[in-house]
Amino acid sequence: MILVGLLMTLLGFVLALLSLGMTSSVGGRMVMVLAGIALSLIGILGVMNRAYLKNAIWRK
Repeated sequence: MILVGLLMTLLGFVLALLSLGMTSSVGGRMVMVLAGIALSLIGILGVMNRAYLKNAIWRK
């Protein structure tokens, strides 16, 4: 599950980075960058955090 979260985070970063070359309009870039940031946050806070909390030290 941690690998899935890491992959989602990386894909969000790549999406935000690729927005520079895909469109020249500011609005299009903004939408793509916000989608990349949202994907990264879901990967970090949603997927990876849940996986770490499942194996937390204080639950053992």
